[in-house]
Amino acid sequence: MSDIPTDAEAVSGWWRTSIIDMAPGKIAFRGRPVEELIGNVSFAQMIWLMTRGELPDAGQAALLEAALVAGVDHGPQAPSIAAARMAATCGVGLNNAMATAVNMLGDVHGGAGEQCAELYYGIAALMDAGADLPQAVPSGLDNWRSRHGKIVSGFGHRFHKPVDPRAPRLMALVREAAEAGVVSGRFAEIGETVQAELARQRGGRPIAMNIDGATAVIFCELGFEAPLSRGLFCLSRSVGVLAHAWEQTQQGGRNKGPMPPKFLPRYEGE
Repeated sequence: MSDIPTDAEAVSGWWRTSIIDMAPGKIAFRGRPVEELIGNVSFAQMIWLMTRGELPDAGQAALLEAALVAGVDHGPQAPSIAAARMAATCGVGLNNAMATAVNMLGDVHGGAGEQCAELYYGIAALMDAGADLPQAVPSGLDNWRSRHGKIVSGFGHRFHKPVDPRAPRLMALVREAAEAGVVSGRFAEIGETVQAELARQRGGRPIAMNIDGATAVIFCELGFEAPLSRGLFCLSRSVGVLAHAWEQTQQGGRNKGPMPPKFLPRYEGE
């Protein structure tokens, strides 16, 4: 029998997926017919199914949903939201305005959750290798800073000092989930110990665990790999982006820039 694929085999094998089985009259996600999922699973459960290949239990889904709800918006002062609103005044559709915003969610604005998850997983790896938590946290911070710099993603906030109001609520939900056996609570301990260590390094001045630090705890507790933290944040923030783009569309305005026309950028040339 020839090992050379036929044209049909070559075409059908060009893309390979375990996510969807789709044919005329058939749609199944991860082996589950779509008609059985519609009306029976939540959007958070669907996100889990699509990214992880299985359905979460109710407690896992509730914790994921809490993280998604917490990150939906942070106002027009957030660069991505501002960009979406500006795009909406330029005559583009909602999808274009949303894409403008999501494309801005990079390492500096939007990527902190992924970076914080990397920190937490790095500390957990040190603990798995034999270090206790008080030893692993400073070492993990040193390792992380050697790659990313001195500012630790997930901690500190330019507006919310000394407390980001979203983080304590999320951490309380993690603790409840740990008590119920939904998650281990290990990454909650890691996150809070990192926060305490950063405060110690600042001479005792408190520092907020921000939304990225708290959602990273949840994503790690639920077993999502670090890069998915950014994708999940993009899904969450897209809700706020949509709302702001639609609101701006309703308000009207044309070609709105980043500041009112009477204010001009400072010219520093000759």
